[in-house]
This record gives sequence, structure tokens and C-alpha cells, in this order.
Amino acid sequence: MKRTIIITSIIVTVAIIAMIVISKLSSKEDPGILFAEVQQGDFEIVVTTTGELQAEVSTDIKGPDGLASRNMRFGGIKIQDLIPEGTEVKEGDYVATLDRSSVDNTLKDELDRQESLETELLKKQLDTTITLGNLRDDLVNLKFNMEEAEITLEQSKYEPPTTIRQAQISLDKAQRAYEQSLSNYALKVKQARADIRDTELQLAKQRRKVEEMEDIIKKFVINAPSDGMVIYKREWGGAKRKVGSEISPWDPVVATLPDLSSMISKTYVNEIDVSKVKVGQEVRLSVDAFPEKSYTGIVTSVANIGEQLPNTDAKVFEVIIKVDGSDPILRPSMTTGNQIITKTFTDVKYIPLETVFASADSVPMVYTKDGTRQVVVLGESNENDVIVEQGVDIGEKLYLSIPEGADRFKLMGEDLIATVKERKRLREEEDKLQQNGRKREGMPANMTPEQMRQYMQSLTPEQRESMRQIRGAGGTGSGQGRAGAATSDTTVRQQVVIRNR
Repeated sequence: MKRTIIITSIIVTVAIIAMIVISKLSSKEDPGILFAEVQQGDFEIVVTTTGELQAEVSTDIKGPDGLASRNMRFGGIKIQDLIPEGTEVKEGDYVATLDRSSVDNTLKDELDRQESLETELLKKQLDTTITLGNLRDDLVNLKFNMEEAEITLEQSKYEPPTTIRQAQISLDKAQRAYEQSLSNYALKVKQARADIRDTELQLAKQRRKVEEMEDIIKKFVINAPSDGMVIYKREWGGAKRKVGSEISPWDPVVATLPDLSSMISKTYVNEIDVSKVKVGQEVRLSVDAFPEKSYTGIVTSVANIGEQLPNTDAKVFEVIIKVDGSDPILRPSMTTGNQIITKTFTDVKYIPLETVFASADSVPMVYTKDGTRQVVVLGESNENDVIVEQGVDIGEKLYLSIPEGADRFKLMGEDLIATVKERKRLREEEDKLQQNGRKREGMPANMTPEQMRQYMQSLTPEQRESMRQIRGAGGTGSGQGRAGAATSDTTVRQQVVIRNR
């Protein structure tokens, strides 16, 4: 009996000790420590941007035609009334009214000028009538004088020669005076006709101007040119036109009627990422208003020249994305999330960027759950993850932060350090070679691929040959440098999406 009690006590004691040991062992793994597994699958590098939906094709609702005519001198014309944005309209429906107060004042001035010209024309006509009438009377009198001189000369034929000579001279003077007056009369008639014609032309021009103004003013009530949904015109600064906004003769658009069957997303890519974006790349789109919906698209345009958006210092490039298909719920001005797929890798190993750390000499490594520091050879990265070419296996668990006692972890993969450093060296040589080549040829630095293409097209044949010789001097190292640059940069985090995670 005593022996049984002793055996039972020993068994209980061993069980308690075992439970204590198991409890301590399990408590060594801090539940607050997070791990990530090495995964395998398709790896995408994307540029993520925010865009705005627009219709690919739209009909402008404009102010009256002719505002930019040289006969018109209208300044900025304000929008007095405008129907709410998003209103569905039919062709001919009312859309807006323009303020005509300043235009009415301009028209009044032109009407006053027209009246002045009409008065001037009438005055000239009366003056001409009186002047020419007086000239005609003078011609009649001169003709009478000439006839009297002829009679006097005929009657003096029996007089002394001196008297006959004086009569002849009087006749000659009368004839010359009559002929000169007749010639002057003809010139006065032509001058009067030309003067009156000039005034008539000015008056006709002024009347046409007034008629054109009156016709334009009648069109200050604007109607829809076709069926559609009214979307306000966006100004250069980004603000939309509304009641109180001004339209100019060179930009008279008040609103637009977009074709909702074909939509685009207009977005901007920063200068760091624009070199990755190419026409034809696939895009995944989402719409903030309908987060449950997803769409696809394709890049159709990438601007060659950057611009600076308001209230920002960064340079950006405009990118146009064509949305595939159509959806009646999509509306202009909706905000889109765009994921431009710039590159895809199939069936590769990748790990979170948080698991990668650098040694004192910038060698990338990871801490494994098995208690080792593993040197890794990295490939391209995205916003969240990086491709691992060598160093870890699929399913291996890695620390997401430097563990306690990391200096006691055994270093593994030292043979990969030489590969990492060689790639870094080749990348630096490639960068240096490219910079030297650009300096020799006067090529600007930091050029986008499109800018590079345009620059190369502008070179002379001799310059192109010199460029080939410079590139040839790089030899095989240049190609290797490009590979190294593509696989060893772990500092730049691009915007991305990972599939099959």
C-alpha cells in the first residue's frame, strides 16, 4: 500500500514538472512577435494614382458664336443663370443665361455712332446739293459772259484793230473761265460722290455691326445643342464654371454634354514613376462612389512634358486611361483609383519589405524563426514586397522586426555576399557610364524614355555614331549593370498590388 502511494506521488510530480516545462517552452515565443512567410506566385509592380472620370467625347454648350469677331469688343461676359449640374436635358432645352448689362452699354454706344453717321451722311448730301447747285449757276453765268464776248467781237469787225483785239481777248478770257469752271464742276461732283460714298460705306458697316450685336445678344439665352447630362465646364485652374463666372470670346464654353458610353480617367503620375508608365499598359480601376465595383482599362496617352499642379511643388505628367466597356452608373468628375500595371513577374518568391534589414556594409538579410540571419539576393520590389532570388525557401517564416538577441543569430548565406556586392558594383558602373556618355554628348540627365527617344531623333548621324562608340565602350558590364540595377535596389518602394497572396 505504501509502495503504491509512493509510485503515485512520483507520477504526479513528473506530470507537474512536465506541465511546467511545456508551459515555459511555449511562453518563450512571444505572441506579440509577428512573422511573415516566404510566398510564391505572380508579382506585379504597379503605379497607383488617383484620377478623375471624364467623357472621352463631349459636346460643348457654348455662348453665342461671333463673340470673338473683330467687329465685337465684348470683354468678359458673366453667367447670370445656369441650371444645376447633372441635369438631364433634351435638344433645345434651356441651359443658361448670360449677363447682358455690359453688352447693352456697348450696343448703345454703337447705336449712337450709327445715328451720328446717318446724320453726317444726310448733312453731306444736303451740302453737296447746295454746293453743286451754286456751281451750276456759276457755269450758266460764265456761259452768258462768253456769249456776250462773242457778240461784242462780231460787232467790232468794223472798228479799229485795237478795239477788235480787245474784244478777242475778252472772248478768250470768257471761254477759259467757262472751261475751267466746267472742269472744276466735274471734279467737285466726283469729290462729293466719293465723300458721300465713304460715309455710306461707314454707315453700312456700322449697321452690320449693330445687327450682328443685336443678333448675338438674342442668343444670350443658351439652349442645349443635343440630348445629354449637363456637366459644368472646368476652368484652367481646376474650378468649375458657375453663376457669376466669366466666359471669354476665345473660350465661350459654359458647360458640356458628355458621351457617357465612353469614359476615360485623367490622372497625373509623379516624375519619379513616369518612366515606368507606357502607352498600352493595363490598368485596374475602382470608383470611390462604388467601392464594390471594379473596372479595367488601358493607358492611351502619357504626356511628354511635365507640369506643376496648383498648391504643390512636385512635377507631374498627365496620363489618360481609357476605361474598358461602359457602365451607366459612371459619371464625369467621379474619383477613381488607378493601378497601372507596369511589370509582371510569374511564379517568383517574394517577402514583405519589413522583413529585410541591412548589415553595416549594406548587405540585405532576413531573420528566420529558426534563429539564423540569412543573407538574401533581392530582385525588384513594390510598395509592399520584394522578390527574393536566393537565400530563403517557400514557406519559411521571417521576423517582421529585429528580434531580441539578434546578434546571437547565426549568420547564413555568406557565400551570397559576393553576389550582392558585385551586382551593386555593376549597377554603379552602369550609372557612371550613362552619366559620362550623356556629358560627352551634351545629353541632359534624368531624361524619361520618351524624352530620350526625342533626343536621339534630333541627333545628327555623326552624333549617333559617337553615341554608339561610347556605349560600346561599356562592353558586357553595361548589360550586367542593368540586371544588377533591376535586382538589388531595395530602397525605392513603388506602388503595387500583389496577386495570389
